[in-house]
Amino acid sequence: MEVHPSAHKHGVADEDIEHAMRHALAIDDQDDTRFYLGPSRSADLLEVVTIVRDDGSELAIHAMKMRPKYRRLLPGD
Repeated sequence: MEVHPSAHKHGVADEDIEHAMRHALAIDDQDDTRFYLGPSRSADLLEVVTIVRDDGSELAIHAMKMRPKYRRLLPGD
């Protein structure tokens, strides 16, 4: 997994992006992108968007604290 500079726009550290992806509570695949909802190392819920490359590797292009509109995607909500 690689992190593009655009993923740092909201101040999320690479380690938190990786943690959210590794421990995702929800994943949504859309064409060549993947959307993750998962916890940072401090348990703040994050939304992470990646581009899925042809070789299967991912490039994180967006990361920020989860917005309320995505709560509906979480299990049990």
